[in-house]
Amino acid sequence: MSAPPETITNWREFEPMQLGPILDHALDAFHENGFHGTTVRDLARRVGVTVPALYYHHENKEAVLVALLDTAVRDLIDRCVAAVADGGDDPVLRFAYFFDAVVLNMTHRSRQSALDSELRHVAPENRRNYAATRKRLELMALDLVTDGVDRKVFVVDDIPETVRALLGMGQSIARWFQIDGPLTPDAVAARYTAIALRVVGHPTAP
Repeated sequence: MSAPPETITNWREFEPMQLGPILDHALDAFHENGFHGTTVRDLARRVGVTVPALYYHHENKEAVLVALLDTAVRDLIDRCVAAVADGGDDPVLRFAYFFDAVVLNMTHRSRQSALDSELRHVAPENRRNYAATRKRLELMALDLVTDGVDRKVFVVDDIPETVRALLGMGQSIARWFQIDGPLTPDAVAARYTAIALRVVGHPTAP
């Protein structure tokens, strides 16, 4: 079973997530073979336990995926909350730090973030529960952009669609980013946050 989440003290620092052996190996397997390409027997072999022992901790393979998805999105939300708090009362800093946190997560935690594409394999009830948790991220972004518009530092015609576009842009990073590639997570965050600021009508990065 996964360890309880730790309090985020520095949202820019990314220590290895303490997932536990089953989820650690499942993350490797899903990354290498996809959800459908991974069998419960393969998971049990990787962990070094029997299939019944694995079922003792997780009901089925879908439950393992749901646990990974839930852990990843809650970690991201906690980081975004800490980032926004660091922005104080400055609406531009709050938005910029929020988007920084999103992009840094998509790079440092690219394998966990990419699991979002496997959501199509999850049963409707589990999908709804995950979507309800992830909705908190969208609501946070809506509040930040709305606040910037109200305080006349952002110019946005359609706030909900703009937020969906921005979050989609951030989510896409996990599909192409490689931690050993030419761009560091900080470099990607700087570029994408500058783009996000321009999208909301604030061309100058803070």
